[in-house]
Amino acid sequence: MTSQAIRNIAIIAHVDHGKTTLVDALLRQSGQFRDGELMGDCILDSNPIERERGITILSKNCAIQYTDREGNDFHINILDTPGHADFGGEVERVLTMADGALLIVDAFEGPMPQTRFVLGKALAQGLKPIVVVNKMDRPEARPDQVHSEVFDLLVELGADDEHAMDFPIVYASGVNGWASMDVDKAGTDIHPLFEAIIEHIPAPKLDADAPLQMLVTTLDYSDYVGRIGIGRVFAGTMKAGQAVTRIDRHGNRSNQRIGQLHQFHGLGRRQVQQIEVGDICAVVGLNEVDIGDTLASIEDAKPLPPVKIDEPTLDMVFRINDSPFVGQEGTYVTSRQLRERLQKELQTNVALRVEDGESGDVFQVAGRGLLHLGILLENLRREGYELSVGKPHVIVKEIDGRKMEPIELLAIDVPEEHVGPVMQLVGERRGIMSKMDAKGDFTHIEFRIPSRGLIGLRTRLLTASGGNAIVHSTFEEYGDYLGPMVGRGQGVMIATETGAVTAHAIENLADRGSMFVKPGDAVYEGQVVGEHNRDNDITVNVTRKKQLNNIRSATKEATVTLKASRGLTLEGALEYIEDDELVELTPTAIRLRKISLKESDRKRNSRRAAAMQQA
Repeated sequence: MTSQAIRNIAIIAHVDHGKTTLVDALLRQSGQFRDGELMGDCILDSNPIERERGITILSKNCAIQYTDREGNDFHINILDTPGHADFGGEVERVLTMADGALLIVDAFEGPMPQTRFVLGKALAQGLKPIVVVNKMDRPEARPDQVHSEVFDLLVELGADDEHAMDFPIVYASGVNGWASMDVDKAGTDIHPLFEAIIEHIPAPKLDADAPLQMLVTTLDYSDYVGRIGIGRVFAGTMKAGQAVTRIDRHGNRSNQRIGQLHQFHGLGRRQVQQIEVGDICAVVGLNEVDIGDTLASIEDAKPLPPVKIDEPTLDMVFRINDSPFVGQEGTYVTSRQLRERLQKELQTNVALRVEDGESGDVFQVAGRGLLHLGILLENLRREGYELSVGKPHVIVKEIDGRKMEPIELLAIDVPEEHVGPVMQLVGERRGIMSKMDAKGDFTHIEFRIPSRGLIGLRTRLLTASGGNAIVHSTFEEYGDYLGPMVGRGQGVMIATETGAVTAHAIENLADRGSMFVKPGDAVYEGQVVGEHNRDNDITVNVTRKKQLNNIRSATKEATVTLKASRGLTLEGALEYIEDDELVELTPTAIRLRKISLKESDRKRNSRRAAAMQQA
């Protein structure tokens, strides 16, 4: 397979615009797989959390052997990228391996905040996009307007004339498995998209005779062979058993020998003896390898520019779980185990930062956003870890003597009757409206808002809109610090006793607020068990039992109906807490608690904080 027959293409899209479903159609109609070999939907979303949430979290590689109508064979490397800006670290490093991009855009929604984010990254790499207007089967599809919106976005992002004026466009329905070059005519199969890739995505224009240079952009791990470096050969030819020089991102050099070479083939890899320039491969057998490393010829070792990753914008405290229930539900509970797991995560999660905290059992963890850190915490829970995490805080910087904070582009689609409450909520959090227009029965509104204002906003927007708001955001830039932000409007109810929650106690507290726990749940002193109707915190006894005597029986008032408790999701809990609270995470439970479990300690800390503020 010569480099002229290779096509390296990244698939980029906003969340839920049908990217993974379209890749399914490409795989099924490539002619490479037997009937029954490709099972289910969203084939590349192999991670359980990806399947549960319907989003792509980890970038993945696959390769299709495609034969065009003239009988020419092509090796198409497909790089599937996440659509959410919180996983931008995955997008940035993967795009360095591509020569072009498929930009998937919903035929009704058009370009959205994450579309802007991923397209901007692709244009910065010099990639030419093929625009795919997907979901053409939607009855409300508006492909002509979407085409114009994509053009406007390309111009706004500073694309050159070739990219902005002459981008190829394909109309498709990934779920129905067809593509067409004609907006008014549905296709019969996906092959027009294959032909567009062959025609418009350039073959790698690299020198096969130059000294070897390969850039490692992704890491894999095997219990048998250790770390596996995945990347693209930018110059020369790489051979199994070849001696190479490893140059890390700091310029340090070491000589190593390649054990095995694996080329991507279908959904997996196959062992080969040689990788041509421009192809993507996995290298096995290196003693040390890291993201951003260059594998170069020993005779003429020159480094490639390392992958540039945007800095984190949000951080929070991870600490060991020290609640009364510690060790009852999890397997890994010590600071040593948590430290080792976070260090392991750093090997592949390039957008993550971990620093030691104020004590040995506290870690300061920074990421690209709440979803980025939330997925990490969910993985830790599922692996058997117990820990507590604090309130997320944005990372404020000092730039040219000015206090700067991250500003995000917030897009909300909401029915017209809910526009007023939505705008009021965003305005209270210092959001400034930049755009408003109608999209079918919904009104599309865009705001510039500090990242701080997004924490806890999504839940309130859904409440204000009756659950009808569609909310997306993406990081835009660092801007001037906009002053203090409104906090949580309500106080909480805090348990005073350890034990099992009783229906009798919850019934008596029904008019004080909404509960986070239900009868039978185990609680401890200092745990947050509900939200108070007013703005102050109160202590309550949710374990109180009904007193029984010969007049009052246990079954009296058995027909009383209790209000349903409010379920806590991981991201919802992280958005809800304040600075004096923690989220306790175990494999089976998500609990809210005060940092100081004793009421006397909380009062003492409150008096101390008030005295310091006066001083």
